[in-house]
Formats: sequence, C-alpha cells, structure tokens
Amino acid sequence: MESTDISRKRTVHAVLEQQAEKYGDKTFFHFKDRPYSYNELNNRAARVARGLQAVGINKGDKVGIMLDNCPEFLFSWFGVCKAGGVEVPLNTAHKGDLLEYLLNQSDCRVLIVDNRYTERLYDILANVPGLQAIVVVNGAGKSEGIDGRTVMDWDALIANGGDYRPVDIVWSDPFIVMFTSGTTGPSKGALMPHNYGVYMGEGVCEMTGYTEGDCLYNVLPLFHGNAQLLSTMPALLSGARMVLAEKFSASRFWDDIERHGCTEFNYVGGILPILYKAEPKPADADNPLRIMMGAGAPMDLFEAFEKRFGVTLIEGYGMSEIGTPLMNTVKERKPGTCGRPRADYVVKVVDDDYAEVGPNTPGELLIRPLKPYCMFLEYYKMPGKTVEACADLWFHTGDYLYYDEDGYFHFVDRKKDALRRRGENISSYEVEKAINAHPSVSESAAVAVKSELGEDEVMICLTLKNGKTLQMEDLMAFCEDRMAHFMIPRYVRVMERMPKTPTERVKKNVLREEGVTPDTWDREEAGYKLKR
Repeated sequence: MESTDISRKRTVHAVLEQQAEKYGDKTFFHFKDRPYSYNELNNRAARVARGLQAVGINKGDKVGIMLDNCPEFLFSWFGVCKAGGVEVPLNTAHKGDLLEYLLNQSDCRVLIVDNRYTERLYDILANVPGLQAIVVVNGAGKSEGIDGRTVMDWDALIANGGDYRPVDIVWSDPFIVMFTSGTTGPSKGALMPHNYGVYMGEGVCEMTGYTEGDCLYNVLPLFHGNAQLLSTMPALLSGARMVLAEKFSASRFWDDIERHGCTEFNYVGGILPILYKAEPKPADADNPLRIMMGAGAPMDLFEAFEKRFGVTLIEGYGMSEIGTPLMNTVKERKPGTCGRPRADYVVKVVDDDYAEVGPNTPGELLIRPLKPYCMFLEYYKMPGKTVEACADLWFHTGDYLYYDEDGYFHFVDRKKDALRRRGENISSYEVEKAINAHPSVSESAAVAVKSELGEDEVMICLTLKNGKTLQMEDLMAFCEDRMAHFMIPRYVRVMERMPKTPTERVKKNVLREEGVTPDTWDREEAGYKLKR
C-alpha cells in the first residue's frame, strides 16, 4: 500500500540509504579536512548496526552515545537507526548523579563513549544495572573499574562486513530519546518518532532553500538535536555538503567558512555577539556565507550583523518536543520575529485561564500538528508529564509570545523555570540539587540573569545552615566535581532568607527581578577559572 511505502521511506536511515544510492561517492561531510562520501557514511553505519546486533541490540533497545563531534558519532547515530535501536545522545560534560540518572531513565543497554570519559562510569555503574555493554572510541576498551559488562573498542564493534539484519521500522517508531531541561523536576526524555527527524530537516530546507550546491558549517555539538536535525538532516535531504567541526571557535570560524566554501551556518543566539565583537575588517562581507539560520539574535545586533558580514539571518521558534512550528523563510521574513506558523501546525496564544487572546497581547503559545508523527511521542517513562504537557490536546510550550497584525510571532519570555546559556539548556532543578548537596548550604534557587552575550547567565541564590560559612572558591570547586562546566553558576548570592509564597515555594520571579545585587559574588569578576 502507498501509505506503507511512505511510512518506511520516512525514517532517518532510509533517507541516508536513498541519498547514498543517489549521490554515491559524492562528499557528504568533511571532518578535519578528511572527506567522507554518502556511500562511506552509509557503509560505516551498516557496520555499526551489525556490531550492535551482535551485542544484543534489538528493535526498540536504547543505545547511548557520549561522544564529542567526530565521524564516529554520525556512524553511530545512523547505525543505531539501521539496527532498529533508539539513540540516546548524552552531553559529554555530564557526570556523577546526573549521568547515572540519564542512563537509567533512558534504559540504555549499550553505551558508545569516548575513552576520555570512561572514568566517569566507574563510580556509577553499580547503580546502572541495565547497561550491558560499553564501546570505547579513541582507545582500547579497558575493563578496569567496569565489572560485569562487555567492554570492546570501536574497531571491534565495526569489524564486520556490514551485513546487519534488516529491521522493519516505520515513521511512527522512535529513533531518539532527547533529554530536555527539567524545570520543577528531573530532565525529561522526549521520545521522537523517525518522521520527526525527517520533518525537521525538511522544515529547515523550506526556510533556507538549500540545494545540492550548498555547504553547511556544523559546529554545534551532535549530542544536541540542533546539530543533528537542523544541520545534518537538511544537508542530507538536499544533497549538500557539510563541514563538521569539533566545536565552535571564533578565531577559526571565518577561515573554515572560506576554505570550505560554506554557504550556511546554524547558530544559537550567543554566537552572533561573539563573532561581532571581533575587530572589524574591510573584507568582512567578502565571504561565501549567504544564510545564517537560528534563534535568539539580539535585535540591536540583527541589522548591523547582516550588513557587516553580508549574510541573511533567518530565525524561527521551536523546541525539542514540537520541532519548528514558527519560522521565517528566505523569501518571507520579518527581522526580530520568530516568523509565521508553518502550514502543518495550528497555533494559538492564550492567557492564564487558557482563553485565546488577540494580536499584540502576550500569552502562552499552544501547538497542534496537522501531520502524523511530526512531534514527540511522549516523555519516556513519564506519563504524567506527557499528559500535563498535552492538556486539552494542545501542546503547552510554557513560553510567552504574541503575534502582530501581519501574523508574525514575537518571543517575550519563558514561562518555564529553565535557563539557557551559550546554546545549552540547563535545568534549574539539577543545578539546585548539586548545590544543595554542599554541607554548608541549607537551600538554593537557580535563576537566569541576562548575559552581555545574549541568552542567560546562571545565578544561584542560597541560604546557609546555622553556624556555617562558605567560601565562594570552595563552592566552585564543589560544583566542578558534580556538574557540567556550563551549568556552574557565574553569580552567587548568599541570603539570610529567600522570598517565599505562603506555601513556602521560593518566589523566583522576585529573585530574577532583583538580579545581580551589590552583595552578589561574580565568578568572572573574581577571576576564578573553571576547569574543563
């Protein structure tokens, strides 16, 4: 049946197979100046699939990937899909309790991990009984500290002919558990169907008009959906090239763009101010970039950035659970807005009583898709959170926006208590959990304060236990052992008592309004350098 054909073609690995058949040995991506063809990516992914099946991965099993940007990440991602597994990308900065939670919550059976991060497993594996096998990249698989698990190196995993066992996967089957920031609780794993991955890539192509002649510069971490679905999938779908960099570097950015002839870059808000701060040069606009796509560009920088660098900025609005329901396009855009609703979504803006409001009136944005399997399936193993997010059969974004007379949407603020710093979504709950573990801390509240680079800086407000004192440097060292570097607060405010509601909930809105007070300690001003 036609619908069955469509459902099987609209899977992440089927797109790769179709494009490999079409483009063959054409270069798909570069990494450290080494080209990899469409065929090579497809063949390496097949070998990963065979290796995963050999260690027991079946349809629906979860496979964690804890790698920085590298070819092995792409091979693993598509290989997991071919094997019928579900990818669980893990931020390489995570450690300790949070890493343990993510592995358990996602039911990871296999973990593909860079050798640099294996030591982080030693203290938590006893509490992660479901993890059966560990594949070590960039180093021989070592079993020290990893008792009772199969441990192998990458070469052993892919030492086969790629003859994996085909698995019947359709567009409604999940391909990824993408963890989103916890707000009033632990991080939630959004379970995404294959069609979501394809649909996200198509949306970016619609925004930008990519062709086979384009080259996308991808520096954001592949363990985020942004780099996978807003850069890699659009490049794959359009038959373009992609340059995969290890990470963003302002000093190398324009040299890489020029050397590879990159025509597109997908940014997060904090990157543009960093690039703009560089000393202006007469030839700044003499570069091959035509489009920079993203969100969160400061409005006062928008026009000046476009003029200086000779590029077109295209912005939209989205989140992990729903994709990109609002977008500007290269043909129709309004600078400073999130764009208009895509034809495949119904959206509305409501007040706190969920009554719809009119133009230029801020309210919460609610979303409904009109096509099947183009948003998340559920929060994995969190049915209550799933029902809460989808009350009245609308997805509640938790964000305040308004639309103008032309139908363009403007972002106002977050209703949720989450933070975003340098492109990283941060759970205030998880920052507070780590801070509260300090023996001198009685209670804490993490809030966002505006950064001079756009987005947020993390501020922690706390109270001390009776008779206790706290040195800020000691708190920073404590944090470094327990959380990712980007989560560690820049600002610390010690208070006698935090503002509370009658039900003893901290009034975070008051703390945000007060912001950085004269008695607040600033890590950067104090000259404290974080270890990475």
